[in-house]
Amino acid sequence: MPGDARPLGYGETRGNGELRGHAPAEGTIAMIEARGLTKRYGDKVAVSDLTFGIAEGAVTGFLGPNGAGKTTTMRMILGLDSPDSGTVTIGGKRYADLAYPMREVGALIDAKAVHGGRSAYNHLLCMAQTNGIGRKRVDQVLELVGLTEVAKKRSKGFSLGMGQRLGIAGTLLGDPRVLMFDEPVNGLDPEGILWIRNLMKALAAEGRTVFVSSHIMSEMEHTADHLIVIGRGKLLASCTMAEFIASASGQSVRVRTPQFDQLGKAIVAAGGTVTNGAVIGELSIQGLDAQRVGDIAYDGGVRLHELTVVGASLETAFMELTGDSVEYHAAVPGAPVASFTGGN
Repeated sequence: MPGDARPLGYGETRGNGELRGHAPAEGTIAMIEARGLTKRYGDKVAVSDLTFGIAEGAVTGFLGPNGAGKTTTMRMILGLDSPDSGTVTIGGKRYADLAYPMREVGALIDAKAVHGGRSAYNHLLCMAQTNGIGRKRVDQVLELVGLTEVAKKRSKGFSLGMGQRLGIAGTLLGDPRVLMFDEPVNGLDPEGILWIRNLMKALAAEGRTVFVSSHIMSEMEHTADHLIVIGRGKLLASCTMAEFIASASGQSVRVRTPQFDQLGKAIVAAGGTVTNGAVIGELSIQGLDAQRVGDIAYDGGVRLHELTVVGASLETAFMELTGDSVEYHAAVPGAPVASFTGGN
C-alpha cells in the first residue's frame, strides 16, 4: 500500500518564488488527473488551463481564495459540469464511464443536498439501493459519523454540523477508493473537526485518495500532506505542505538572552533585522539563519537561553502567494482605504 507515495504534480520553485505544478509524468496514470481543464461562465473564466494530478495514499489539500474555481473544478471531476476544454479522469476514466461510481468515488460537495422530509437513514438507504449497497452498510456509516441516535429523524431538523456528518456518511457509503470533500468542517464543533481530520488521515493511510478543499488554514496545516493552490482559476502551486510553507518569507529565529541589547546590535551589523519579542530579553531575528545567529552570539560572548527557528505558517504562505488573486479586498474599519495593503 503506497502510504508514502508522492502525488503526481510534485512542484518546482520558479525564479519568482512561485511554486508551479508539473503535469503528471508521461506514461503514469494519476488517480485524479486534470489536463488543460478550462471552464467559462459567460465572460468569466472560472478555471483556466488547469493541469494537475493526485496519486493515492495521501491527503491532498485544495486551496484558493473565494472565486478561485475550487468547487467548479471538483464539479468537473465529478461530471456535474462539463469543461469547455481539457479533460479530467479518475483512475484513467471519466466519472461518467465508471461502472459503479459510488463504489469508486465518494464526494461531499453540498451537504444541504438532502430531501428535508427524509430521515437520515432513509436518505442513505435510497442512495445505497440505487448503487447495489446493502442496508448493513447504512448502519455502519451512521455509526461511524455519530448519527445512529438520530437516524430516524427528518434531516430538515438537523443542525449545520449534523448535516455535514450526514453528507460525510453519504461520501463513505460505497467504501470508495477516492474521496472528495468540499469544506467538510463547516459547522462542526472542535470534537467533530478532530474526528474528520483523523478520519481523512486514516483513509489516506489505507491507500485511498483524499482530496479536500477548505478555507480553514490552521486545520489544513494539520491535515494535508500535499497542496494544490489555485487563484483566479489558474494553478499557483502543486507541492508538499513542507515545501509550500518553506517558500514563505516569514521564517525567523527566536532568541532569549540577558544580553539582548548587545546581541541585537551585532545582528543588525551582520545584516539581520531585529524586533523585540513578547517578554524582555526575547528577540525575533530575520534575514539570518539559526547557525549564523548562534555564531554571532558565540563570537560576541553572548549567553543564549533559547535559540529557536520559527517557521512561517500555512496561512502566511497562502496569503503571500494568493494576494494578487483575491477578487474582493475588504478595508480595515477605521483605516484609510487608500493605505490598506492587506498586511499588518
